[in-house]
Amino acid sequence: MKTIFFSILLSVATMLSAQNTFELSLWPAGAPNSNGLTGTEEDLEGGRVANVITPSITVYKADKPNGVAIIMCPGGGYARLAMNHEGHDMAPWLNAQGITYIVLKYRMPNGHYEVPLSDAEQAIRLVRQHAKEWNIRPDRIGIMGASAGGHLAASLATLYSSNETRPDFQILFYPVISMVPGVTHGGSRQNLLGNNPSQELEDKYTLEKQVNERTPQAFIMLSADDGAVPPANGIHYFEALLQHQVPATLHVYPTGGHGWGFRDAFTYKRQWTGELEKWLREGLKFE
Repeated sequence: MKTIFFSILLSVATMLSAQNTFELSLWPAGAPNSNGLTGTEEDLEGGRVANVITPSITVYKADKPNGVAIIMCPGGGYARLAMNHEGHDMAPWLNAQGITYIVLKYRMPNGHYEVPLSDAEQAIRLVRQHAKEWNIRPDRIGIMGASAGGHLAASLATLYSSNETRPDFQILFYPVISMVPGVTHGGSRQNLLGNNPSQELEDKYTLEKQVNERTPQAFIMLSADDGAVPPANGIHYFEALLQHQVPATLHVYPTGGHGWGFRDAFTYKRQWTGELEKWLREGLKFE
């Protein structure tokens, strides 16, 4: 009898989990552009994926939603995606705060710079279209990203094509911001813009140059000893936000390097999670 009872409980829990977590294709009828890559998606070591052919969002609905949603763009140098520690692993923590959490699996640019941003714009369109169904307020949707995913998140925050795709806030982990040689992350620049981009293209994707008064409020965090993406990326972006009177918060931790995401090994995990929780609870200012 006990075995039957626990089997029923397990079945109910599985059904509830399936209702609260699901994946949606971004472009079920086919994407409007191509990165020129073919083949199949590759599962790499450490929860990473490469050669994303079918971009998607995975939605984690909160049991007690507060109306806020966050779309996460994992990093990986615009060559692969760190789907776990910069993606799915954060779901229980954010759901516990009442936040609907969405992980974006976006296509790599392969020199086609428009492709990742088109996926990010489609992701926020889908979330807004389903806002009522998912108990989200359409004016409470933010974009979050780590490393090259931080560049994609900041690209959406500065280069959005319409009010429909403008995020209401942005959260950036050790982001790539600049495409200027010597400041940028070389692999991200090459994968996004190709080998010899024009000055115009370099300037367009050097995102501190794209900030204006309509750029959404920001929370930025990074390590002072980041040897992969120079801290100047996040710091210059923060300065540009302030110059345009955009509310912005910057946290620089003395050590930690690059790529810590939600990993427990990061010395300052308790600090950044607490600071971000407080910002999400008290620091956001909505129109």
